[in-house]
Amino acid sequence: MKKITTWLVVSALALTITACNKAPEVAEQTTPDIPKYSATTFFDTTSIGGSSISHDGQAVLVTSDATGVFNVYRYPVDGSPQTQLTNSTTNAIRGVSWFPADDRFLYTSDQGGNELDHLYVMEIDGRVRDLTPGENLKAYFSGWHDDDTHFFVATNERDPQAFDLYLYSTEDYSRELMFENNAGWSLSSISGDGRWLAMTKVHSNADNDIWLADLSAAEAELIHVTPHTGNVSHNVYTFSPDNTRLIYGTDAHSEFVQAWSYEISSGEASEEYISDWDVAFLYYSPDGRYQVTGINADAQTELHIIDRTNDEIVQLPSLPPATVSGVSFSDDENLMVFYLSSDTAPANLYSWAIGSDEALKLSDTLSDDIDPAHLVSSTVERYPSFDELMIPGLLFQPHTASATNKVPAVIYIHGGPGGQTRKGYSPMVQHLVNHGYAMFGVNNRGSSGYGKTFFHLDDKRHGEDDLQDIVYAKKYLQSLDWVDGDRIAVMGGSYGGYLTMAAMAFTDEFDAGINIFGVTNWVRTLESIPPWWEAQRQALYDELGDPATERERLERISPLFYAHQIQQPVLVVQGANDPRVLQVESDEMVEAIEANGVPVEYVLFEDEGHGFRKKANRIVAQEAYLEFLNTQLK
Repeated sequence: MKKITTWLVVSALALTITACNKAPEVAEQTTPDIPKYSATTFFDTTSIGGSSISHDGQAVLVTSDATGVFNVYRYPVDGSPQTQLTNSTTNAIRGVSWFPADDRFLYTSDQGGNELDHLYVMEIDGRVRDLTPGENLKAYFSGWHDDDTHFFVATNERDPQAFDLYLYSTEDYSRELMFENNAGWSLSSISGDGRWLAMTKVHSNADNDIWLADLSAAEAELIHVTPHTGNVSHNVYTFSPDNTRLIYGTDAHSEFVQAWSYEISSGEASEEYISDWDVAFLYYSPDGRYQVTGINADAQTELHIIDRTNDEIVQLPSLPPATVSGVSFSDDENLMVFYLSSDTAPANLYSWAIGSDEALKLSDTLSDDIDPAHLVSSTVERYPSFDELMIPGLLFQPHTASATNKVPAVIYIHGGPGGQTRKGYSPMVQHLVNHGYAMFGVNNRGSSGYGKTFFHLDDKRHGEDDLQDIVYAKKYLQSLDWVDGDRIAVMGGSYGGYLTMAAMAFTDEFDAGINIFGVTNWVRTLESIPPWWEAQRQALYDELGDPATERERLERISPLFYAHQIQQPVLVVQGANDPRVLQVESDEMVEAIEANGVPVEYVLFEDEGHGFRKKANRIVAQEAYLEFLNTQLK
């Protein structure tokens, strides 16, 4: 096979790749005439998020990539024009929260995707102050104090492997140390009165504990919230509005995570919210009238809002069919803002005067050049794997696909390990579907959302049983009369990039692979874990393996050491600033494939980390995906 190696080093201002499509084949008369949209058109769609409401209830703090780089905006709740509040052209800026009594706001930003976020305040006059200055530190906002004159911030400035908790003054930003973390705790939540700090201690990837630290004592006193035997996983949701209870998740009583309530004064625990699926989150409105609960139901969020004054479900006004997320309330609890999104509709922001008949749409994020009727909704499908375990996934069928017009397919693998492909708008997916590719987002064993047994089925079997799930996804696609079973590729990001490369190195099933910042050498990756992941190190070792004692196995499942077995074309995408999957991994992978004489392309972004922050880079990558697939599958 002719050796083809392409190296592209790209920044946001660099030359873009032009997709090169073959002339379309003559279609059957029954094939719908769907126009082909460019990657630029799909990514002209704006990504927005954030729902902090200002102290006067007049505006929402929104993060948007309308300029191509994420910045902070003010969206009035009455639908009048938004105002851009930050103007970065390089690093992504993400809004955190308005201040409780004025128009100052907090935001976070890192440098080139290195994940070393600092917390900043923008003053009313536009001046910016770094509240967490220093080199090689990471910081995050931990909430507002009930007195509205203080807020909590966690930083790892003292020890890169541990986050300490500080209390900041809103008046002059002076601070005091609230909790020095010398025991490897993961800080989870602080009560509004500042007395109780909820923390988790990880024992393994299947077992952890929640503790409370009483910060009112001269020396923090610890309370064990979740004594148990065996493996039980816990997570913290929030404190009750009156700071007397901790609401947490546990899988002690079910395959799925349930919400429980811990009464701090008595030490008694009781059920708070039970579902047939995982309770993904639970929180309250400012004064506690409303409780918001999200259920991860078969890769889609079901939202329940309860009015605690009468324990009735809040009935939302008539809305388009979509998932509700990002619910936030004004201080007086008379106004609610939220997002609506679906497979065919990117997230849009709405405001609603609670109890009124209509919600007001505050954004219109889909590109004006795209007809929503040309987009595709997914269906949840399940197929048997090698051991008859049923594997779920989201299947996108192009409008043009039929038994008389079979289309090539791409299996998309999510990140993790332990992630999940969920319903929602993806310009990457819609662009490829629009250009005639079936997309199948597989939730292989080890994915979250399907119970603890399913989640742990891949423990120390990565690149083995979960890889067979991907192979059997191909067999499932081949059973569909509208899929061309001889033209199937695999792609994925992060852990999905690893499984992509495992599929290319350890099987001969796939015609092409796209690896997006994927792990290829587990020994190096696990030895170079960022210091701020220290509290999770043992869980990672329990799931994947300890490089100090299980090096042989980790090398055995690492595609880099078996690159000589790769015989089909590969596209590799990497960020130079990635702290999780180092650039050297992709460099070495590309060089090894090149040595085989196998076609390999490499797109390296000098100004990205683990994922894409800049719209221009997303477009470059997307055009590379399409050109590669068109070359290899069509």
